[in-house]
Amino acid sequence: MNKFEQLGLNAEIVNAVNDMGFESPSAVQEQAIPILLQNETDLVALAQTGTGKTAAFGFPLIQKINASSKKTQGLILSPTRELCLQITNELKNYSKYIKQLNTVAIYGGSSITDQERQIKRGAQIIVATPGRMKDMVGRGMIDISEINYCVLDEADEMLNMGFFEDITDILSHTPKEKKTWLFSATMPKEVAVIAKKFMKEPQEITVGSKNEGSKNVSHEYYITSGRDRYQALKRLADANPDIFSVIFCRTKRDTQKVAERLIEDGYSAGAIHGDLSQNQRDLVMKSFRSRQIQMLVATDVAARGIDVDDITHVINYQLPDEIETYTHRSGRTGRAGKSGVSMVIVSRSEVRKIKGIERIIKQSFEQKDIPSGEEICQVQLFHLANSIKDTTINTEIDKFLPQLEEILKDSSKEELIKKFFSVEFTRFFNYYKNASDLNSKAKNDSFSDDGDSTRYFINIGSKDGFDWMSLKDFLKEHLDLGRDAVSRVDVKDSFSFFNTDTAEKDKVLAAFENYQHEGRNVNVEETKSQGGGGRNRKGRSGGGKSGGRRNNNFKRSSSSSSDGGRRSSSRRGSSESSGGGRKSNIKSSISRRRNKNS
Repeated sequence: MNKFEQLGLNAEIVNAVNDMGFESPSAVQEQAIPILLQNETDLVALAQTGTGKTAAFGFPLIQKINASSKKTQGLILSPTRELCLQITNELKNYSKYIKQLNTVAIYGGSSITDQERQIKRGAQIIVATPGRMKDMVGRGMIDISEINYCVLDEADEMLNMGFFEDITDILSHTPKEKKTWLFSATMPKEVAVIAKKFMKEPQEITVGSKNEGSKNVSHEYYITSGRDRYQALKRLADANPDIFSVIFCRTKRDTQKVAERLIEDGYSAGAIHGDLSQNQRDLVMKSFRSRQIQMLVATDVAARGIDVDDITHVINYQLPDEIETYTHRSGRTGRAGKSGVSMVIVSRSEVRKIKGIERIIKQSFEQKDIPSGEEICQVQLFHLANSIKDTTINTEIDKFLPQLEEILKDSSKEELIKKFFSVEFTRFFNYYKNASDLNSKAKNDSFSDDGDSTRYFINIGSKDGFDWMSLKDFLKEHLDLGRDAVSRVDVKDSFSFFNTDTAEKDKVLAAFENYQHEGRNVNVEETKSQGGGGRNRKGRSGGGKSGGRRNNNFKRSSSSSSDGGRRSSSRRGSSESSGGGRKSNIKSSISRRRNKNS
């Protein structure tokens, strides 16, 4: 008997499983499928990305659906368009031998009227993103009042993306007696809240420990100064010639910027983030799946739909704001029983975060040195030698052998080897022969704790009711940056100072244009001093009094040298623009935030 058949699956699904080449169920499938098939129960299932969660809920859902009825019986909510489409395609493959069963994807960025027509033709299962689903339910385009099953897939990520209210609204249109299956990689308190609110005595299964990382992934971190972060990324790529990776950045802007620099330096790279159209995202993902792109730079949200086999490395160009998000990132590699590597590039001040991640994933990181130029040249040389050794000979060359032998007759075997390898080796050698030691620079950099950091003056302080913590909270919310992205907050009487990464400078300055507090303008200006003594005044209208001397702007040049990397075969995406300022009351903004968190 087939191992999937032993779980209680019917012949139609087992035949589809055999066609797809699945040999044995994963741990989460082995635990979840019998429970869901044999019982009408709510379920909370915790398992890492890449462990087969879609089949764990997909197989039982398909088997329980009445295909002869056209009414909608199952609803699956997922956080992103990519994941929505991925789940839909997988369910169609699972149900290929079940006639009349129709699964429809509902997501933003596509025609809502076309999606409505698909639903009206009959959709027993709907896979949807929360935003589009809420919109269509509100317009009366979809009836989910009689569904039997609701699946919340990647529940932690949906909540991280702020979909709690959308999910609540959607589920208010569903029957109370339906069964809810919640699948998640991690179990933060928000997921526990949603389970308590929408589920009744759910059974719980956990593959590994809660929030634990995959055992197939090794974890490494590399310390560098902030200004050398991009150079460190290139060295890690060059030291791994067969790399097929996802590189994570915190913001859409950094994602686009890093991808563009990699392309300019000759690497096969591309970007995927929320500012791309659906067509652009589809083209990038198609290139990545076909390996025309070797290095995909992504935001955490956009990466939720990446389900690509054999990713060798995940590179954390910047650590995520939320520690639990690291589990999602590293889960992009080490899938289906294969091994993978998760690399983290950090400044000295960020090393403490590594310890926090280790506690969450219950695995240790290995600190490694950034590869030197000599090490990279050696790796590339032997990679080329092995590639030549494994190359299949093209016999069409035989007819040209006499001429080739004549051209090379004066060269010895040793000379031929040296000349042949020098064609490729010289390019890397010339680039790296005078390369600096990034490890020593990180140790000796007095500003390493701040990396490539910019300090700002802001004309509000303790007189406006702020201390360093409340000002940091306000800046995090107003700038839409992670709490750890705002550092060195120093509150004075009528003014204050703070730091962010230099990459965020344009966003910071734009966010406070035309921004008012109690009838006067709030000004944020770039300072010269990292210590926060002086500031450069760029003209202000209406502000309160503040101390300090007039100084020149603090500016740091960034180096972007061309590298002897791989030839690019991807197109550069469109760049982002920063939004303008807006009026608000600062104290009320902080009050709203605290009420929200209480």
